[in-house]
Amino acid sequence: MTRPGNKHDKLVRDNLLDLEDHHMVRPELVREDQRQVWVLTKRGHGEAKQLLEPKGIRVSALREKKYHPKTGKLLGSSYDDHAAAVTSTAAELHAAGIGHRLGFQTEIGHRLGNGYVQRADLVVRAPEAGVPVLLMEIDRRTEDAHDLVVKLHRYWEWGRLLPKDADKRTVDLVRSRPDAIERLVDHDKRLWRRFYPPTGREGLVPVAFVFADTTEAKVDNAVAALEKAGRRYWAPRRYDSLYEKAITARDYRQAVPVVVTTLEQLTEHGAGAAVWRRLGRTGEQTLTDALDNPDGHDLYRAQEARADAQDKQRRVAEREARRPVCTRCGRKFSDERWEEITVHRTAVRAGDKSVCGPCRADDVARQEADAEAARLQAAAPTPPEEGQDPGRPGRGFFRRRT
Repeated sequence: MTRPGNKHDKLVRDNLLDLEDHHMVRPELVREDQRQVWVLTKRGHGEAKQLLEPKGIRVSALREKKYHPKTGKLLGSSYDDHAAAVTSTAAELHAAGIGHRLGFQTEIGHRLGNGYVQRADLVVRAPEAGVPVLLMEIDRRTEDAHDLVVKLHRYWEWGRLLPKDADKRTVDLVRSRPDAIERLVDHDKRLWRRFYPPTGREGLVPVAFVFADTTEAKVDNAVAALEKAGRRYWAPRRYDSLYEKAITARDYRQAVPVVVTTLEQLTEHGAGAAVWRRLGRTGEQTLTDALDNPDGHDLYRAQEARADAQDKQRRVAEREARRPVCTRCGRKFSDERWEEITVHRTAVRAGDKSVCGPCRADDVARQEADAEAARLQAAAPTPPEEGQDPGRPGRGFFRRRT
C-alpha cells in the first residue's frame, strides 16, 4: 500500500523502523505468515491527521494498547487480524487499478436517526475505475450471519435519511406519507448525497462484503442469510407500469446494491477479475459488471417505449376495425364523417348515418337542387286557361264609359 511499485519491502521496513525511532509507529503483532502488523502511536496519529485531513482523507481511529487487568495480556488481537484483512483488501483493489492510495478511508461512520453510528471498514472512491463509491465490510466470520443483515439494514436506512436542513415541505411530506421517501424524494435531496457523489447507477450507495480467513461453507451460509433475510434491502422491485406484462426490467432505485467475494479470491485472481457476485444473481462478474444493472432503468425505458408503440398500433387497428362502411358505395368513413354521425350536436344534422361523406354530399347536393327547382317553379307566372283571350280583361274589370 505504501509503495505498490516496489519489488522488495526493505524500503518500507526501513521507513517503519525510522518512524518507530521517532515514536510514530509501533509493531502490534506478527501474523502466522510472519508479516508484522504496525499501528500508529498517539503521536503518529496526530501527525497523520494534520497531514491528511486538509486533503479530505480521514485516518482510522487510534489503536491504543489495552491489557488484561489480571493476566497483563495485550487485548484485541482479533482487531489486528481484521485490520490486516482490511489493508490487504485495499491493497488488492489498488493493485487492480481500483482506487488510488488516497482513495481509501477506514472506519467511516454513518450516523442513523437514532444516534447509532454504523462504521464502514473501508470506503473506496474510484470513479476512474467505474466505482465512484463503495462501502466495504470485511468479515472474518467472527460475527453471526444475521449481524451482517443488520448492518445491511442500517446502510439501507441511512440511505433514506434527510439532511437536518431539509426544507420543511419535504420533511412534512415524509412524515405524512410512508411512501414519500421512495416515491417523491430524489436521491439528491437525501443525506447520503452530502457525503458521497452520485454512484452513476440506480440505487443507494453500494455495499461489498469481503470474507477473509474462513471456510467456504461459512461464506455460503453468510451469503444465503444475506439473500434471504436481507432481501428487503438489496432486491429490486417491479415497475409500476400500464404495460406490466411487457416489462421485465426491475426497479433498483431504492435498493442497496450488494456484492460479495473473499479475500482469497482477490489475492489469487486479482480484484479486477470476475470474482464478485451480486446478491440475486448467479455466477461471478467483474466489480463494475456486478454493480451495473443491465435489467434496470435503461431496459425499462426501452421496454416502456416499445410497449407504448405497440399499444398505439393495437388501438389504431382496433379503431380501424370499428370504422363504419358506407352501405351505398362500400367505402370506409373518414374521421370527419365518423365524428359527424357520433357527436350529439352534429348527429341530428348528419342525414343518413349509413352513408359516407361523399355519398352524404351527393344527397345534400341533390336535395339542394330539388329545393332550387321547386323555388323557381313557385316563382314562375301562371299560364292562361284554355279559350281565354290573354289580351282581354277577365271578369272583375269595369270598362270606363266615355
